[in-house]
Amino acid sequence: MPWENVKLNDGRSIPSVGWGSWKMGKGQQAVDSTIQALDAGFVHIDTAQAYLNQEEVGEALKRANFKRSDVFLTTKFSGRDGLSILDAANDSLRKLSVDYVDLYLVHAPSLVRPDILGGWRQMEALQARGIAKSIGVSNFEIKDLEALKGANIVPAVNQILLHPYVWERQKALVQYCQSHGIVVEAYSPLIPVTQQPGGPVDKPLADISKRTNASFDQILLAWARAKGAVVVTNSSKKSRLEGYISAGDLQLSDDDVAAIDAAARKQK
Repeated sequence: MPWENVKLNDGRSIPSVGWGSWKMGKGQQAVDSTIQALDAGFVHIDTAQAYLNQEEVGEALKRANFKRSDVFLTTKFSGRDGLSILDAANDSLRKLSVDYVDLYLVHAPSLVRPDILGGWRQMEALQARGIAKSIGVSNFEIKDLEALKGANIVPAVNQILLHPYVWERQKALVQYCQSHGIVVEAYSPLIPVTQQPGGPVDKPLADISKRTNASFDQILLAWARAKGAVVVTNSSKKSRLEGYISAGDLQLSDDDVAAIDAAARKQK
């Protein structure tokens, strides 16, 4: 099936595959990379204060032939420049040249410790003002999410590192999020091929690739989706981006997922 939209706990929906501007640099390179992602079929763009290219993403959105409502835009509070959460969010709107973002995340729990709930109250306030349609978190562990039990609004999303080699470590967190209605977003799902090639998951990836004619990248994206996650990925190559979009048609069997998981457990 193609990449579908996933319903959030606030009634809104998020495209299940997104392109992230992390590591895309600044200046014209970042503008061109964002436009290329849009041209390849991505309608979910993920950026952050810390990526230092929000203005470039905004410029790309202005140049691209898209209505604002046709693009799902995420950015994050990364604790830069001494700005409060509300001021940072307004600064992001200015840099992105938009009136709102679809999703605003706290980039890490350390940014709101020791008063995680107090920081989240600021997130609730900016959602009430229409700055962000949905609000969520990133890199939160179970203990950090537990600190939000007194909140009025449950985070819509928790964006976390997720790929086969960290599955055993992240499994309880994924299950916690899913049981509490929090959508998991997986970043860096391609690490087994981009940073750790030659590892034990290569064998099941090769077996699945031979049977399906899918690339290792596409199989890893399908693996993350099989775990119930929305996927955020990136590349500077349009052919790869188009392949990521095509991966929406790849459906792994339970046996495929189990074989990848079993192989990943052998990684030292």
